Amino acid sequence: MSDLQKKNAGEAAAQHVEPGMVVGLGTGSTAAWFVKALAARNLSGLRCVPTSEKTADLARELGLTLSTLEDTPRIDLTVDGADEVGPGLALIKGGGAALLREKLVWEASSRCIVIADAAKVVPVLGTFPLPIEVVAFGHKTTANRIADVLVDHEIHAPARVRQADRGLVRTDGGNLIYDAACKAIHDPVRLADDLKLITGVVEHGLFLDLADLAIIGTDKGVDTLLP
Repeated sequence: MSDLQKKNAGEAAAQHVEPGMVVGLGTGSTAAWFVKALAARNLSGLRCVPTSEKTADLARELGLTLSTLEDTPRIDLTVDGADEVGPGLALIKGGGAALLREKLVWEASSRCIVIADAAKVVPVLGTFPLPIEVVAFGHKTTANRIADVLVDHEIHAPARVRQADRGLVRTDGGNLIYDAACKAIHDPVRLADDLKLITGVVEHGLFLDLADLAIIGTDKGVDTLLP
């Protein structure tokens, strides 16, 4: 069961945290298990930098001490989930619409551990739609530019703006999310670079060369993967 696998991964990752650390807290269902396990360890001197308001609320409720990137610009360890874990620990993230804050925290971290259930490990990235965060102003024009880049990568389905019952999904920063059904991303590095060059694109969900370790939950425990 994926919930058991997520729980096993989150609890295993919590064992990597030491007293006095500054810890980045990821966003999503697997990251929530890590936050709960971390709080249960009751380590002294921890300061935690959450990647979303939702994670901040959970951490606060569990009694963890929160900080910000402004107050703690260097993070010792970040633990976060992923929507896909590919070769070399290349990741797709952003299913929870927190990819910008997540990437800011990841890039400020000395070490990053990705946690996931076994189904998230894939031979090629792209089955999970790639989230792309864009500014709301002129977002349809930005979507056209994104479509041109995707076609250049032999991805012919246009990215779709993410919607929920309440309307367009807004990130904590007030931006919109477009999801690109790539099916297969054969050159993640080039796609990441090309997307970042588009005016209006704030960030994308390709997390490359950032994870130092993957802890993959199984029904019986965990497996670990290195880049």
